[in-house]
Amino acid sequence: MTKSLYLDCHAGIAGDMLLSALVDLGADTTYIIDNLKSLPLNDFDLHFSKKDKSGIQALTLTIDFTEAHHHRKAKDIYNIINNSSLPQRVKERSISVFDVIAQAEAKIHGMNVDDVHFHEVGAMDSIIDIIGSCLALEQLEIDNIYASPIPTGHGKIQIAHGIYPIPAPATAEILTGIPLAHFDVADELTTPTGAGFIKALIKDIGPMPSLTINNIGYGGGNKDFDFPNIIRVIEFIESTDIQSTSVPSTDDTPKHVQQLECQIDDMTAESLGFLLQQLFDNGALDAYYTPIIMKKSRPATLLTVICSIEDTNYFEDYILQNTSTLGVRSLSVNRQTLLRQFQSLTTKYGEITIKLGLLNNQIIKAKPEFEDVKRAAIQTNKPFMHVYQDIESDIYQHILTS
Repeated sequence: MTKSLYLDCHAGIAGDMLLSALVDLGADTTYIIDNLKSLPLNDFDLHFSKKDKSGIQALTLTIDFTEAHHHRKAKDIYNIINNSSLPQRVKERSISVFDVIAQAEAKIHGMNVDDVHFHEVGAMDSIIDIIGSCLALEQLEIDNIYASPIPTGHGKIQIAHGIYPIPAPATAEILTGIPLAHFDVADELTTPTGAGFIKALIKDIGPMPSLTINNIGYGGGNKDFDFPNIIRVIEFIESTDIQSTSVPSTDDTPKHVQQLECQIDDMTAESLGFLLQQLFDNGALDAYYTPIIMKKSRPATLLTVICSIEDTNYFEDYILQNTSTLGVRSLSVNRQTLLRQFQSLTTKYGEITIKLGLLNNQIIKAKPEFEDVKRAAIQTNKPFMHVYQDIESDIYQHILTS
């Protein structure tokens, strides 16, 4: 039996609205507050109250605190979470939300992810919204999260850097690849924090699933409109072993890509490790190193980057600026990929995401996602390979033989 949640974001999504809705759904405020107060944060108090939102009674949140350090770097927030006693899945979910926001801010401002100052998102209220919502999800034992398409609103908004169009730059960047919903409202409906939840934690976006409703919660925003400014969270029970979550189209994997290469013999291992992660963070389709021997019998490293043809100039410049090489080779290559599909498999370790490879609509490969196996191994204190093999057995029984 698996608990799933559907976020009905008809009026957008913000962190405080989501946390309020989860508490209205039944999350224990004592559990949430006690865990939050175990973190090295400034003193705060949470106040939940019911308010009428255009005829709907929704729970709203007010946070009282004295903020001493308004700006926080991403790495500082990661350290707070990693060094805490929070449940492991709460840590993973919280960091995932912060990370997608940090990645967006880093891209917009042209800086390293660890050095991103979160501004509004790093303020106390947003830290509480993100970690508090992840605590609520854990306390409610929610495994899968789905959502409706996301409205953003339109117009202008005042943020730390000045007056910007809606959606704010970070919100727009986070929502790339996310289906949006049209809603003609001259105001901000979705915040970077809300968008971060969608990008980091949602398994699929679309209509409400055909499942039996178990419970409903309503979270209200601070603004009042001529429509209910709420998010509705709907809890379902999934009793099937396997639930398909998303099937990307073949258009998601370009057939023609660019392969860039260069040889490096004078960069440290730390620098190379950092570079590889940055290439992925900036949109490379693939990147890897190959050990080689260069002239004068010098051990060296061959960097290979695969990118879309449209991004060729960007990555050529990026490699020249961020490595010690004096040149980059580039050639166009063809690529054939399997259609990828993700399914959710109920196992004795809980819900595990399975990546499927399809050829001519036939499943020919299936493997569990590493992060889910890692989480199960940590939670059960069993060897990683033991857990992996158990799940592989379930995959063969439930998927490859079906």
